[in-house]
Order: sequence, then C-alpha cells, then structure tokens
Amino acid sequence: MAHDLEFFFDPVCPFAWITSRWVTEVQAQTAYSVHWRFISLAVVNEHRDHSELPPGYGQVHAAGKRWLRVAAAVDEALGNTAVAGLYTALGTRLHTAGVSQAVRNGAPMPDDLLAGALADAGLDPGFASAADDETHDAVLRADTEIALARTGPDVGTPILTFDPGTHRENSLFGPVISRIPRGADAVALWDAVRTLAATPGFAEFKRSLRDEIDFS
Repeated sequence: MAHDLEFFFDPVCPFAWITSRWVTEVQAQTAYSVHWRFISLAVVNEHRDHSELPPGYGQVHAAGKRWLRVAAAVDEALGNTAVAGLYTALGTRLHTAGVSQAVRNGAPMPDDLLAGALADAGLDPGFASAADDETHDAVLRADTEIALARTGPDVGTPILTFDPGTHRENSLFGPVISRIPRGADAVALWDAVRTLAATPGFAEFKRSLRDEIDFS
C-alpha cells in the first residue's frame, strides 16, 4: 500500500510526539495515510560520549530502544495500524502525563509504563517480552540508517518522508514544534512543510528560541 508519509519516531522524544500528534490531527481532516517507522536515538547516539548528554538521557534512550523492539514485534505480527496504536498509548503515558520530563529530571522510569501502554492499545501483554529481544535490533538499525540517509547525519527525531517510493519523495527532520496545531492550523502547517520539503535545494529553516512544551 502506498502512503503519503513515512514518519520515523523514537517514542521517548517529546518533540517527535508533538509532531506526531500534529500529523494525526491532519489525518483526521484529510485522506493522507501514514506509515510509522523507527529511528532509535540509542543507535544514533551510541558512539557519543554519554557524559556529554544531559543526566537521564542514557536511561531514556535505552528505554526507547526497548519499546521500539516491542513496536517492531507488533508491526511484524499485527501490522502498522497496531504500531500507531502502541505509539499513541506510549506517548500519552510518557509525555502527556509528564513522565518523560520527570525522568529527565532524575526520576526512575516507571516499571509498569510498557505494560500499561500495551493494555491501553488493546495489545497482548506478551509483546512486552520483545523489549529484551535483540533480534529486533536489525530492523531498528535498518530503519535508522534509512532515515539518516534521507536527511543526512546530525539530526534527531522525527524524520518525515513525503510521497515515499515515488519520484516526488523528499525528507526533512522536523518540524520541531512546542505545541500541537489543531484544526485548520494543522492543515496549513502540513501544506507549508510539504511545500518546503519539495523545494529543490531547501535544507534548513531554524530559530533557537522555543516556547515551553505544551502537550495538550
């Protein structure tokens, strides 16, 4: 099945989560289809000196890799719609409920977060065993390499590929947004980002000033 967008995500990234909710807002108003794919921040940062990262990021990235293994197992067994449901459940528990910020501030990752997300998504709790199954790492690495090959290195999550598999295919890191656009604003941003992504030679459009994250 052809899709309008491939969305590469790591469930622990709060900005990927906000961008993903913008994408689902657009989906609710249009006929666009999305294929949810994986990019592991643990893999992206595996060669970095972890002392350079803020405290708590190692724990967060490791958790993301474990949850992506579960998502890969779900994708293999049930398909991509189930991956979307699991991502929604994980992100709601992790980000909307404020857990991710608490962990970055030094709190431990809740032991029951994955089990709760599987239950919220209506998935077999047995999928949790995939979190420690390293055989899924090949899929995570392959998707991560594909995503970075499309944008170049030194980017994070999410990575979006518009019109994948067609002559119009183009990819971007981002957009990085601090709140979720709703309604007509969501579609307007989609149209703008898609236009920028398709513009020959376009590479970067950035400002470093950011509002506080708002997951509502």
